[in-house]
Amino acid sequence: MNLHEFSDLLREKKVIVSDGATGTNLIQRGLKQGETVEKWVLENPEIITELHLDFIDAGAEIILTSTFGASEVRLEQSGLKDMYEQVNHAAVTLAKEATKNTQILVAGSIGPLGQMLKPFGPLEIRKAEGYYARQAAVVCAAGVDIIVIETQFNLDEAKAAISGVKSSCAEALVCSFSFDRGVKTMMGVSPSSFAKEMEDLGISAIGINCGKSLDDNFKALNELAKSTDLPIWFKPNAGLPYLDKSGKPKYDILPEQMAKNVPAWINAGARIIGGCCGTTPEHLKAIADIVNTSR
Repeated sequence: MNLHEFSDLLREKKVIVSDGATGTNLIQRGLKQGETVEKWVLENPEIITELHLDFIDAGAEIILTSTFGASEVRLEQSGLKDMYEQVNHAAVTLAKEATKNTQILVAGSIGPLGQMLKPFGPLEIRKAEGYYARQAAVVCAAGVDIIVIETQFNLDEAKAAISGVKSSCAEALVCSFSFDRGVKTMMGVSPSSFAKEMEDLGISAIGINCGKSLDDNFKALNELAKSTDLPIWFKPNAGLPYLDKSGKPKYDILPEQMAKNVPAWINAGARIIGGCCGTTPEHLKAIADIVNTSR
């Protein structure tokens, strides 16, 4: 799906429902500390598929692949670097199987590389572009409909990601930042400066995911909407986490509490809406029900 086709879909639907969290839901389903989602793609594919299907049943119209941390450089940390093509291809295949015979889009999730760019870290921009290009090439060849570069915090890395992805893949491209310091990223990037830097890069949408509280993310959404004419992708966390007695992260926002914010998100300019950390299928169903009544 190219940029123009994605734009046509947004015009047709007005608002599109994306899915919820991957990592925090898999933790609740048995992912242990130190295990990676990408390892589960190979070892527990049925649980990955089950989560995709649960989000589809809840009303998701976009499903993200379990490839957030599946770049070569990040997979090296879990001993899977030599299997990066297999991991990425398998994750896309699971999502495509779950969405078979539907009009639900499969979005290739690409997260940060996990290393800082020079001068703050060891990674050269050209190498970063290469990592992004190679991951995008695999997920695009496997059949994703769009690419989502997500949870970014550094403008230089985001631009390297966009350049790399566009060099190897022609699908519609979304770039989403995490404003984890309230209304700025850990590198001090504001929503307005993010929007300005994305203006002429030929992407389909920009957005916000993860971050901090619902209130903080809503403030970031308002600033972003005032700074761009691009469609906005919006996947906030279900509140702030705490640890339960077993040491698993829990989130304090109930599905109905999250859903009551949806009209304000739409009025502020969000066009693709889902949830990030803590967003369960139950949260997503409540969100989808409100979106569907707004169409």
